[in-house]
Amino acid sequence: MADINLKGMGVALITPFKEDESVDYEALNRLVDYQLQNGTDYLVVLGTTAETPTLTEDEKRDIVRVVVSKVKGRIPVVLGVGGNCTRSVVDKLKNDDFAGIDAILSVTPYYNKPSQEGLYQHYKAVSGATKLPVVLYNVPGRTGVNMTAETTLRIAREFKNVIAVKEASGNITQMDDIIKNKPANFNVISGDDGITFPLITLGAIGVISVIGNAFPREFSRMVRLGLASDYDNARTIHHSFTELFDLLFVDGNPAGVKSILNAMGYIENKLRLPLVPTRITTFEKIRTVLNQLNIKC
Repeated sequence: MADINLKGMGVALITPFKEDESVDYEALNRLVDYQLQNGTDYLVVLGTTAETPTLTEDEKRDIVRVVVSKVKGRIPVVLGVGGNCTRSVVDKLKNDDFAGIDAILSVTPYYNKPSQEGLYQHYKAVSGATKLPVVLYNVPGRTGVNMTAETTLRIAREFKNVIAVKEASGNITQMDDIIKNKPANFNVISGDDGITFPLITLGAIGVISVIGNAFPREFSRMVRLGLASDYDNARTIHHSFTELFDLLFVDGNPAGVKSILNAMGYIENKLRLPLVPTRITTFEKIRTVLNQLNIKC
């Protein structure tokens, strides 16, 4: 298993679409360049923010190819590989081409609501199917099941290629329990921009960010300051984004951040159903906050 450093700000990359809803690969190249030039520590491709459930298998392969080709090894690329059929996930891990991919992000199985033992057995199978580092992803608000600290720690202790968890349960006590009791080779990554700063003060190593799509320079600076224990300056940046943290998700993710990237000229403001663009009233509130921050959109 290759070593990988996921300390800092990873960005859960959006998928830009054209007006006809085809993938806009030119815009994707621009977005990756924007991330590379503005302090992003690594990219997460084909996560939830990428609207992955609406992409075809051919589109997924092309998106990975474009990102890997553009990055050229300058920062790590983490690929989302998850599902609610363990057999299918294992088959994909064993048979797909992972050239240029540095780690796997694998969400807890959704909809079928496995028990804690089922989650453990699922990740046992995932771990055994790949030599790549694996990042667990716990997001009960989307999947319908919470992976407890006990289960996360059990997996972390038993499977050496499971190196981290992206925690988006919203349960600070649970996350703190993992940080307190984790093995040395395992880390906690925030899965929620709004709690990244407090999680870093508890011992998390960073975030896989949505807001970083639009503001990689500013948000990565907040993360680095926090990791350097410069909490006063990190807190100032954190508080400057507090209103945006909520507004970006009012109409669902990635509608909010796509509206900002559209106003910045990077992409068309297009999502695939069942997701739709953020409401005009929401975007006007977003614009007001951006103006207060002297960010012009």
